[in-house]
Amino acid sequence: MTTTTRPAAPPGSRTARWWSAAARVGRRYGSGFAARFGRLPSPARWSVAVLVIALAASLPVLRYLVFWPMDQWQVDVEVYREAGVSILTGRPIYSAMTEAPQLLPFTYPPFAAILAIPLAFLPFGVIGWLWTLAQVAATTAIVWYAGWRLIHRTGTLAPLTLALLTAPMLWLHPVSDGLRFGQVNAFMVLACLMDLRRPRPGVLRRIPPGVLVGIAMSIKLTPGVFVIHYLVNRRWKEAATAVGTAVGVTVGSWLLLPEASFAFWGGALQDPARLGPNAGTSNQSIRGFLLRVGPDGLAGNILWLVLVVVVGVIGYSLARRAFRAGDSISEVAAVGLMAVLLSPVAWIHHLHWMVVVVFAVLGAAPWQDRRRLWAAGAITVFFLCRMPWWGISWLNQPSWPEFPGRVLQNADTFGSLLALGLLWWALHRPDPVRREVTDRTTVEAR
Repeated sequence: MTTTTRPAAPPGSRTARWWSAAARVGRRYGSGFAARFGRLPSPARWSVAVLVIALAASLPVLRYLVFWPMDQWQVDVEVYREAGVSILTGRPIYSAMTEAPQLLPFTYPPFAAILAIPLAFLPFGVIGWLWTLAQVAATTAIVWYAGWRLIHRTGTLAPLTLALLTAPMLWLHPVSDGLRFGQVNAFMVLACLMDLRRPRPGVLRRIPPGVLVGIAMSIKLTPGVFVIHYLVNRRWKEAATAVGTAVGVTVGSWLLLPEASFAFWGGALQDPARLGPNAGTSNQSIRGFLLRVGPDGLAGNILWLVLVVVVGVIGYSLARRAFRAGDSISEVAAVGLMAVLLSPVAWIHHLHWMVVVVFAVLGAAPWQDRRRLWAAGAITVFFLCRMPWWGISWLNQPSWPEFPGRVLQNADTFGSLLALGLLWWALHRPDPVRREVTDRTTVEAR
């Protein structure tokens, strides 16, 4: 195992004395706090963790739920709720719009509308707060399942470790945008992560692998990238389970809502304009990038398809390598990035996958290779920034050169490609517990 260490300072130098004093303070107070926290009863430790997460979440929550303009308040969960209202009142799901000034249509399959029915029974204001709480909880669960190799190594400090690792994830631009709009991405990421993670979470012991991916596909089409991953790796059973689940749910929804199903699969699905302006800054997929910078027309479409093939081959090859190495967190991270980069439309909040990417790069013991800390920190800092909107501000200055503004405007596209490169790098680094695969069927599927 290669361990990266800090170069020693000359004996007696000011730097050496400073590091020595810092080490003594850290050992004295850090170990004392850890010992005291570890002696607390388990409910008390978890209560502290919940308090830390609540304090961290208060920053985006105050911004987007308390001080945000009401005409832009939780606009996406309003779309979901209106779909549930449409079913209960007999209103056409795909022709209904939310109230002005947003006037947003429902863009998901009919099964998602069925799941939205409970939202129609509570006032919209209450739903907005409950949905935000659920997103914070789902993001915390993503950190727990994606960072389990690291968190579990901290023993009785695990609740506090979870809380401290969750805090910056809630501030990432894609995650906070999900909180701002009342989005569904946190739940999609969590479902796919739980379905593919090895060892398999105990709560899913009786649920066949592929079921959660199939359900996620029935709500939103982009998790279908995981079926391609299954097929690439000849994981026929999981692919069949995912597709069978999606087909079964879709057929059931068709029987319950035949008119809505015809409207979606026969028309709404083929209308990308329903999703919003595809060339807008929020679309950080490769196609969105090309729509903003060119070329246009047939040349642009051909270039997009070529880039999709190139990036897809790289991404799925990386995911295959992660699967064969037994690193299911990197596997999910790589395929999740494909859901963003290869999709025709991928809004900034779709990059919720970056939470998984951060922990895939961190690995199990980043203190043994500080370059992992630097790499994961770089991804975190990059996506803490709202660079696409900085680009818009730059481009609104007529006297400023255009090129830096365009780079900033498309920063999340570049950041996704950078994250893919860092995943490749991390998979080539030593990791003490990378061989996490213990499920016999997964091993045999290789």
